[in-house]
Amino acid sequence: MIDGTVTTTGVAEVSRPGNRTGRALILVGLGVGVLYVAGHLIQDLADVRVPNVLPFALLALALLVALGFEFVNGFHDTANAVATVIYTNTLPAPLAVAWSGLWNFLGVLVSGGLVAFTIVSLLPVELILQVGSGTGFAMVFALLVAATLWNLGTWYFGLPSSSSHTLIGSIIGVGLANQLMSARTGTSGVDWSQALSVGRSLFMSPLVGFTCAAVLLLAAKALVSRRELYEPPVGNQPPPLFIRALLILTCTGVSFAHGSNDGQKGMGLIMLILIGTVPTAYALNRAAPPAETRAFVAISRDAGDVLNRYASGSVDAEPRSELTGYLRTRTLSPATLPALRQVVADLANELATYEELRDLPLERVGNVRNDLYVVSETLGLMHRTGQPAFDAKDAATLTAYKAHVDAATKFIPTWVKVAVAIALGLGTMIGWKRIVVTVGERIGKTHLSYAQGAAAEITAMITIGAADAFGLPVSTTHVLSSGVAGSMAANRSGIQAATVRNLLIAWVLTLPASVLLAGLLFILFRAVVG
Repeated sequence: MIDGTVTTTGVAEVSRPGNRTGRALILVGLGVGVLYVAGHLIQDLADVRVPNVLPFALLALALLVALGFEFVNGFHDTANAVATVIYTNTLPAPLAVAWSGLWNFLGVLVSGGLVAFTIVSLLPVELILQVGSGTGFAMVFALLVAATLWNLGTWYFGLPSSSSHTLIGSIIGVGLANQLMSARTGTSGVDWSQALSVGRSLFMSPLVGFTCAAVLLLAAKALVSRRELYEPPVGNQPPPLFIRALLILTCTGVSFAHGSNDGQKGMGLIMLILIGTVPTAYALNRAAPPAETRAFVAISRDAGDVLNRYASGSVDAEPRSELTGYLRTRTLSPATLPALRQVVADLANELATYEELRDLPLERVGNVRNDLYVVSETLGLMHRTGQPAFDAKDAATLTAYKAHVDAATKFIPTWVKVAVAIALGLGTMIGWKRIVVTVGERIGKTHLSYAQGAAAEITAMITIGAADAFGLPVSTTHVLSSGVAGSMAANRSGIQAATVRNLLIAWVLTLPASVLLAGLLFILFRAVVG
């Protein structure tokens, strides 16, 4: 060890080149994926009629920026998943990185989209409703550019900061800038209740990682008395077979969970881009079967009956404006429930005249989508605040209705998942080394032992998987890095204070830096687009 940095054969493993056959297979897989994405995108846009090529140019640019964010996310965050298997000699670096990239890919493909729309719901409602305007594009580009720039900066210095923190900070920055620029119009900024809920999950993740990894290591020491598990590897010697299998399993689980959780953050923004540029193709789930439309109309009648029992009077203002005002102020007025009842009835009457969503006239798609979105967000806010107090049966009816509304608007085409999966997996395979070296060598004062690697990986796999099930965005970086630190502390191996200090500084600065950067970019981009 020199100047607090571990020098072992792990560095040689990190630098070892992969074989040509593996690279060829990866390239073939990427080629097939790109063709699949391009083919489905062209098919979706075949019937779109626009006056000029500007929407398509904006779409191409926005998709490039969004996929660039996921690419950087791949080599910035996913590198954490392979650090332990590389530095315990469980797998050679090229194979570990390719394996992790594959499971990130699969994790993205099977993700449900809950995290994606949790992220989107943090944005000001009027920006989402006007995502096809210049201000909407300014919002999307500010978010993505700010998050990508901060991720690249921390990656350059080998600091495993959180892409989740960065994106959340960017969303807050855009919301604050939007509120400051439009103070006289009463426009909304940040949904702080939602932001605090997400913030709690991000704040707790490193504490969970540190504590659980430490407890797991201490439990292993008490139950498994094999000395070699708790000592650094000797040369290039791989771990015992059972611990090697466990490390490969946990690396797989972390990679899969990272794909299913982090990959969704880009998906939500890509859907905003698609809705803004080509709403006729993507504003509504036109692949929904006729039975879904009939079920929606039926549950709408039930929801209308519920609202009739709680709403009194009528609404004087335009109903959607009343609901957006409620979402902006988060204050229930006497007109809110009548407005909600009116919009629910109007949607049911309009959709009842069509066999399925694809039959809806193109000029009505955008308005129907916005009405559905506002209804969903209104019901969600009422549920979170508990106002008005619906009884259990009525609340269940409205929850079922909201699920049908979300099915029509909160969907992610398979080709979007494939595109994000390719970007995330490719990023994992290309730029992983800087973060891997930090996690594997510079957190603890000794080389990572087999048991320490397993404890950190198991903690990360379970934590991220649980968060994904509850729709909470968490930081793979925070969970795994703090897990390594926790295992070092429990093993009394010592922690490199300089590295931990730099990590903490990066983690603390991520939120304010991304808030400021995204806010300034939003102001700049909005001035450019008008």
